[in-house]
Amino acid sequence: MIESTLKKFGFHDKEIIVYLALLKLGSAPIRAIAETVNINRTTTHGILRSLSEYGLVSFVDKEKRRYFAAEPPEHLLGALKMKQNDLEQTRSDIEKILPDLKSLYEKSEGKPKVRYFSGDSGIRTILQDVLDATQSTPNKQYYVYSSSTIRNTLVRVFPEYNDERIKRGVKVQSISIGSGGILRGLDERKWLSKEESGPTYTLIYAGKIALISLDESIEPHGVVMEDANTYKTQVMIFQHLWEKL
Repeated sequence: MIESTLKKFGFHDKEIIVYLALLKLGSAPIRAIAETVNINRTTTHGILRSLSEYGLVSFVDKEKRRYFAAEPPEHLLGALKMKQNDLEQTRSDIEKILPDLKSLYEKSEGKPKVRYFSGDSGIRTILQDVLDATQSTPNKQYYVYSSSTIRNTLVRVFPEYNDERIKRGVKVQSISIGSGGILRGLDERKWLSKEESGPTYTLIYAGKIALISLDESIEPHGVVMEDANTYKTQVMIFQHLWEKL
């Protein structure tokens, strides 16, 4: 419990070892600390310096030697506040450079872009982009070829997706391939087939096409292509098929 919580704070394994050892040792010279944790003195010294920057370790020079000691554990709350302040400053700095970064990004707008994603975090990134990008479009609507084979995976990696979609006022039309599929609000659904499923989940949104599938080990992978002309073609095909169903 202690180690896992300290990892959430941002400590790496050796920092945790040194910090916990200091809490037990009290005041000790660097040699004794290094021997206790079985880490070389140079690395130990760097860790102590890092911990001291967050007010978790202090030192005093006596008898020509420097002794280090852990500060009371309550200082972790102060260190957490420092981290929060650092994050706020980083956020502010990023907001300042966003216009320049966006300018660089938009210079390549005429060229199709393809991005690859894998694993649960990658698929969640795709789904988050669907919400963010679609919310910025005039009609706040996207289109889906929904595969029952993959639907449960998407629910697992982003269980609050539909709640967030509805909250944002984002609409969706789905053509389902396979059984299942429950309407949640701001959505319409028709079936291409209820007997057989498709191997790929396809989302058509905000000038992009996202394809999500599962590999042999049931690991999800995704590809997002951003191209205005391809998007327009896919929307036209989808709408034509929608009217026929």
